[in-house]
Amino acid sequence: MQLHQIQPNHQNKSSKRIGRGGKRGTYSGRGIKGQAARAGAKFQPIIRELIKKYPKLRGYRQVLVPGAVVSVNLDVLEKKFSEGEVVSPKTLLEKKIIRKIKGQEPQVKILGRGELKKKLKFEGCSFSAKAKEKV
Repeated sequence: MQLHQIQPNHQNKSSKRIGRGGKRGTYSGRGIKGQAARAGAKFQPIIRELIKKYPKLRGYRQVLVPGAVVSVNLDVLEKKFSEGEVVSPKTLLEKKIIRKIKGQEPQVKILGRGELKKKLKFEGCSFSAKAKEKV
């Protein structure tokens, strides 16, 4: 047997000629109206499905982070700083305790978790009420 002698082992199925009256009339297995009843593509694009899943929010939204605030606890300062050092956003960046947000050094707020036994100098930091008591 040669490659050109191979033939299919089944009969060809004739396609239905629909929408011409008789038993396969106007709607002919498609139902009435809707996307499936129309001619052309029957699939939905994947991108459209993703768009539909996002929440729809009204109005104009400008995404701004007005002066991002980073919190640092006292127990972290106790570990990383030695007696008499200055605690400021610059020194915190140098010691990699905090990092820049959108290329700018953030505002620092000191919170009161942990104990501070060393005497430190603070510059350009805001404090929580608990942290003020402990410092």
